Amino acid sequence: MSKILLSANHIVQYFGERKILEFQKLNIYEGDCIGIVGANGVGKTTLLNILSGELTPDEGNVIRNVSISYFKQFRERVGQVNQQNSHKFGLLGKLSRENLSGGEMTRLGLAAMNGNSPLTFADEPTANLDADGVELCCQMLERCSTLLLISHDRAVLDRLCTRIIEIKDGQLYFYMGNFSDYCQQKEHTIKRQEFEYQQYCSEKSRLEKAACQRSQASKSVQKAPSRMGNSEARLHKRAAGEKMEKLDNARKNILSRLEQLKVKEKPRKIPLIHIDFSLTNPPANREVVTGNHITFRYGDNLIFENASFSLPKGSKTALVGPNGAGKTTLMELIWSGMPAIHLVPKVKIGYFKQSLDTLDLNKTVLENVMETSIQSEKTMRGILGRLLLRREDVFKKAGVLSGGERVKLTFAKLFGSPANLLLLDEPTNFLDMPAIEALEKMVKEYEGTVLFVSHDRAFCDRCATRILRIENQKLISFDGNLSNWEKKQAELKSDKKMDKVLLELRLAEVISKLSVPNCKNKEKLEKEFERLITQKNIQ
Repeated sequence: MSKILLSANHIVQYFGERKILEFQKLNIYEGDCIGIVGANGVGKTTLLNILSGELTPDEGNVIRNVSISYFKQFRERVGQVNQQNSHKFGLLGKLSRENLSGGEMTRLGLAAMNGNSPLTFADEPTANLDADGVELCCQMLERCSTLLLISHDRAVLDRLCTRIIEIKDGQLYFYMGNFSDYCQQKEHTIKRQEFEYQQYCSEKSRLEKAACQRSQASKSVQKAPSRMGNSEARLHKRAAGEKMEKLDNARKNILSRLEQLKVKEKPRKIPLIHIDFSLTNPPANREVVTGNHITFRYGDNLIFENASFSLPKGSKTALVGPNGAGKTTLMELIWSGMPAIHLVPKVKIGYFKQSLDTLDLNKTVLENVMETSIQSEKTMRGILGRLLLRREDVFKKAGVLSGGERVKLTFAKLFGSPANLLLLDEPTNFLDMPAIEALEKMVKEYEGTVLFVSHDRAFCDRCATRILRIENQKLISFDGNLSNWEKKQAELKSDKKMDKVLLELRLAEVISKLSVPNCKNKEKLEKEFERLITQKNIQ
């Protein structure tokens, strides 16, 4: 039996009058690698705060048998970063918070984290990280002996976790395996629920029909004819009464079975919506944004030098590059109207930023979306439902929403706005899995043009029709998604490797010929030898 490092018992936690968590027991064993998942606002971070001791629960207790290292974003960690870690995470000379990108801020937090603790909590440790940063983070977390991880990166959960805890309606549900295993188990559960609901509807309909038939049959039992004698009438009345009694008893039995029939809820389905994109008066131009000879710097830090790019109408472009390369900077330059960047006249930009400064926290969800919407209220309710803000949620004040719910509300505003060009900076950060999947579908179906930055690999592959890569202060475009681009790079690398092999073979052949006494064409071979050596050194 593995050692229990932490035990939480009879936990109840309220936010105001809302009960957010209520569970009986949670044990964390030595060697556990647990992913915590659930919809936005269900209490994932709250659970970690309770387990770590940063929050005292309203009811229950937590027994901690070991020290805990807790990675939380946006903490002041500059003074905790040593020289070795700052080099490892590419932060040399960048320990000031000024002008750090979101990914560099996350790297700063990871560099300050104590990786030797017996128990590690990590809340969204890969947020804003580029591919290299995600790899460094995963390598670091893989060395943690026991781990509790909140992440919306499906690949990270698959790589690191051997158990999944889902938080739903305040309760904890436990699944063995990684995130993909959890999804398979959930899919099986949903299919079973759909089957049980169909069986329930079928049986309910059958019983209601049978009860109705018995009732009609009872009413249709004929009275004794007027010409019938008294003795015959009495016999007929007795027989009719017995028949009616049997029919009524049968009907009562059916109604009793109907009352005892266990009600099955209909599984929720994603609502269908139709956004009338023509209301945005979209441009007809082949390219809606072009940038030529862009040069930009922050002080002495050169971000772009003579860079050029374009965004074709209707394209879904993933903007990729290392942390600090200038992804958010390019979006800001497009948004602010840099002279070197030209937008065609009908372009209207909708810009998603992590600050979420487009929301009025004193207005309701529905009031917020209708304030800027050119779509109907029915369409906007459909968009909100698609993003999992349903029913009574639309009447909540934006100020009481969780961070993830505010992100969903911001997206709803964007998709219903007059915008026909969307700039999305890390749109999947802090969204729950169902919301990410819903956003993927909405981006793919969107008729306008989208430029997005995301370090969610699955999101990039499913949404992007083209890649815009920042490399050596230049912008390089590629038609296809991230996997297509990586495959192309691998092919080019393979071709280069083959060229090197052929070069080595030819060089060996020339050396062999030169080593023969009295070789022919010696002068010509020596010149080729020098050329091959120069080419080899260049490679």
